[in-house]
Amino acid sequence: MTDPRILNLAKILIRYSTRVQPGDRVAIRGFPLEPQATPLVTEIYREVLRAGGYPHTLIDLPGLRTLRMREASEEQLRYISPFICMVMEEFEVEIRLTSLSNTRSMSNVPPERLNIVREAYKELVQTWFQRSAEGHLRWVATRFPTNALAQEAEMSLREFEDFFYSSCFADCEDPIGEWQAMRQEQERIAQLLEGKRHLELRGPDIDLRLSIEGRRFIPCAGESNMPDGEIFTGPVEDSADGWVRFSYPCIYQGYAVEGVELKFEAGKVVEARAQKNEAFLHQTLRADAGAAYLGELGIGTNPNIQTFTGVMLFDEKMAGTLHLALGAGYPESGSRNQSSIHWDMLVNMREGGEILADGERIYESGKFLSK
Repeated sequence: MTDPRILNLAKILIRYSTRVQPGDRVAIRGFPLEPQATPLVTEIYREVLRAGGYPHTLIDLPGLRTLRMREASEEQLRYISPFICMVMEEFEVEIRLTSLSNTRSMSNVPPERLNIVREAYKELVQTWFQRSAEGHLRWVATRFPTNALAQEAEMSLREFEDFFYSSCFADCEDPIGEWQAMRQEQERIAQLLEGKRHLELRGPDIDLRLSIEGRRFIPCAGESNMPDGEIFTGPVEDSADGWVRFSYPCIYQGYAVEGVELKFEAGKVVEARAQKNEAFLHQTLRADAGAAYLGELGIGTNPNIQTFTGVMLFDEKMAGTLHLALGAGYPESGSRNQSSIHWDMLVNMREGGEILADGERIYESGKFLSK
């Protein structure tokens, strides 16, 4: 018998997150997909049919991406599948599902080969960002619980499953109602920041000033990520000034970069240090002209995510944290930064952190102050 939480999750993704309509072309992408995730794919497929959409499955087997990254020629690395182009340029809905058996499978791939792929996809990714911002492409990304993710989070599989479904409200009697309630609260918070010009981010691990003039804070309540729970914006590109020490490992493309400290001047990273994998950090910052600038500032608000798991889809939603993303920003927030990378890095704000907007304290020790 299928876990009822899987049934709820499929309904959330189709009925709430992507709002599939009759005639929508829906890509169900698994990259990679472990066999144990089959029940979720089946239920997503069923819900798309019930909604009147046209489901298309694009599934990668575990290990294929790593094989390509290690053995493909440079020409093959630059090749983009026409099926992926069609999804990103034409489809109405994209559902991204990842089910990992090895969270470090890419860690020995040379960074320069990763940069080749990122550069090849840069224009297509920008198209994807733009279509999403314009509402022409509705998408959602999620995970399926595996032993690898449980080990990363230092949990048993049963504990991680409970954590995951709780973070998605899939264990609730009315999960869509829970997400709708979160959206109302997120919109209230975003309203607090409407029209603000300057932010100061302070705490034991951060002293950073940046401009948000003319930018929007976007409330995120399950429409594009599952789980979700954050508000985010795109800082003015040349405004970041100060320093930050990230509280947790910064994981990207299979590399865990630990003890990362960055110094910003006029929006750009001018100094970067790490205790582990520093060479990867520096090489990624040189990926292109936008890689050393901020594309996003996000503030996590999901009350059911309280611990670091090593999976940024969960961790950036952790209540009491904020994250800064190097590289590409989301146009709907007003960001103009373009890059082939988007690397989220997390700061714990629960121990004395604060946010000031135009000189007024609006956030303290991981919580927004009520007004």
